Parts: sequence; C-alpha cells; structure tokens
Amino acid sequence: MVKCGIDSLWLGATCGILLATVVAAIFGIIALQVRGIYSILITFALGQLLYSIAKKWRSMTNGDYGLWGLNYPVINVPNFEWNTTYFYYFVFLVFVICFFLLYRIVKSPFGKAIQGIREGESRMRALGYNTWLFQYITFVLAGLFAGVAGVLFAYHSGIMAPNDLAVMNSGFVMLMMIAGGTGTIYGPAIGAAAIITIQYYAGIITPERWPLILGGIFVLTIMYARAGIGVYLYERWKRVLQKWKL
Repeated sequence: MVKCGIDSLWLGATCGILLATVVAAIFGIIALQVRGIYSILITFALGQLLYSIAKKWRSMTNGDYGLWGLNYPVINVPNFEWNTTYFYYFVFLVFVICFFLLYRIVKSPFGKAIQGIREGESRMRALGYNTWLFQYITFVLAGLFAGVAGVLFAYHSGIMAPNDLAVMNSGFVMLMMIAGGTGTIYGPAIGAAAIITIQYYAGIITPERWPLILGGIFVLTIMYARAGIGVYLYERWKRVLQKWKL
C-alpha cells in the first residue's frame, strides 16, 4: 500500500485479509503435521521465518526501519474526514462484527465438532470425523480474523516493521488468551483489554519495568485464576446472581 500509494480501504483491507488467509492455509498444512505443544512451536517458528524474510528483504520492507506513512483509509463517503475518535469507533464496530461471527461459528455444528475434538480427538475420530480437516479449517479461519486485526493495526500505527512479525508478539497474544481464559469467546477479549490497559498505564508510570509487571500478571493469573480472568469474573457474576436469585 505504501509502495503503490493505495489508500482505498476496500482494496487494501481485502488484499491484507486475503493474504493473511492464504499464509494461514499454507502454514496450517505444515503446523498440523504434529499435535499439541509441537504444533504451537512450529507455528512460532514459521512466524519467526516471516520476521527474518521481512528483515532481509530491504527493497520491499525497508529493513529494520519498516514502512511508514500509512494514513487512515479512504472510504469514499462525502464530507467525511477521519480523526482518532472516528477511527476508534470504526475499530470497535469491526470488533463487534468479528465477535458476533466467531460466536455464530462456535455455536454452529462445526463449532461443536471443534469443541469435541478439543476435549477428545480420538473419540471424534472414532465417530467418523476428519479431525485434521476440522482443525485445518479452524487454523485458516484464525488467520482470516488475524488478518482483519493486522489491517486495523497497520492503519492505527501508521507504520509496519519486521518486529511486528517477531515471535514476541505471538507470545504476547497467547498471554492475552491464557490470562483471559482459553476455550471461551469472551475470555481472550477480556484478557486483551486488561493487559493492554495495564501496559498503557505501566508504560507511563514505569516503562522500564513493564516486562516485570507482565510476568507478575501471568504468575498471579496462574495462581489465583487458573481458568483465566474472564472465566473467573463470569463465575463470580453467576454466584452473585444466584445469591440474589436473579
């Protein structure tokens, strides 16, 4: 987009999301050759491979300096000009749409099958399900939604650099998921909101100690809310409702 001067939201976002989906389709074939923690490690390794390519391909990515100068997209609406407030609500609207779509996927027969595979893959295989295919489709769908987030992040930051592909960012996202609660729709959203908020204020007060604070959050979550902050809050809320018979 920077190299070719593309400023159309519909063209830029479509290309970004499609490319992320295609990459996920390729990586999924490789990563799902193994199971469990090994699949996660291979996914991290493939992400680090992209980081290395982006860092070395200076003619395209400008190396460590990255590509900067990406402005808010053009949406061809008369008398409309972007500002930070409008963009915030635009991102929030996209988040709501994606959350709804994910909710519908999870509640669909496909989603139920995926949950069954998570709980007992061998049993689902015995019932006749092609468990590898279900996991592969899920991997590709994850890449699609990650592509949506990547497009929005590019517009928000105005710059993309090789570090955005580093394994540290993948670990950061995984920490959000674990802190919020795996196996739920709302958990990762709550975890992301909590960690980003804490990161923002910790970065203002004591930026050099942010990694220490992040590690402390992870330890406290494992000790006192092992299922995740989101699940913990949901269980507390159910107890309150039961107490007041609501």
